[in-house]
Amino acid sequence: MPKRTRTIISWNVNGIRSVLRQGLSDFIKKHHPDILCLQETKAEQGQAVVDLPDYEEYWNSAKKRKGYSGTAIFSKQKPLSVSFDLPVKGGVLTDEYGDANGEGRVITADYGDFFLVNVYTPNAKPDLGRLAYRHKVWDPAFLKYLKALEKKKPVIATGDFNVAHEEIDIARPKENVKNAGFTPEERKGFERIVEAGFVDTFRLLHPNEKDRYTWWARWSNARARNVGWRIDYVIVSPALKRKIKRAFILDHVMGSDHCPVGVDLLG
Repeated sequence: MPKRTRTIISWNVNGIRSVLRQGLSDFIKKHHPDILCLQETKAEQGQAVVDLPDYEEYWNSAKKRKGYSGTAIFSKQKPLSVSFDLPVKGGVLTDEYGDANGEGRVITADYGDFFLVNVYTPNAKPDLGRLAYRHKVWDPAFLKYLKALEKKKPVIATGDFNVAHEEIDIARPKENVKNAGFTPEERKGFERIVEAGFVDTFRLLHPNEKDRYTWWARWSNARARNVGWRIDYVIVSPALKRKIKRAFILDHVMGSDHCPVGVDLLG
């Protein structure tokens, strides 16, 4: 009897209402993911009607800044439980920009044999105004959370991590070393996740593949020229490493400044 395969797709849609008008429902029908994780939804449930009767819906929207940030999970299988945000002391992760833990950035679903974490990591900002917060507060808190979950069962974490990990993951590494998304601090934050044992699934199966990106700036015709960054990931616990049948980037899919990424998982 063939083993079951589950397809997990993640996509920063940069506004779910916009991408709905550009064919999100058709995309889902074509690729029929078992689990779809969206970031930067910029909407609350009910503001965007997604007609998917075969899917359970779970939304985490920004609490104070309406139309900002936000994540959602659409799942064919009903999880055992769903939780929101990071379980930090006092429930807040605040800096001068606000409470990132109140911006709808994390959803965790328990599927029995693994936890799925959908994340939209805070951007360091063009002026690097949120870099120290990202480096000293968010990244350590997120890794601590993943490690705590992993003590119970394997973890899949997917979403927009807002960092290109290595030089192969960005078209212009030397020009961007001091820019948000490729600073040494942000790269170290992702490296610590890898050092903790979590596996970047795309690099697991495509270790040397160049020019594969998931985000392109909206200016200078960057996407057409493929001057991009790989900042969207699916990472997994070592226990799931052998179950990754396929890891992919759907860079032909339009509708956002990001493209979808995903994996096929055995079992």
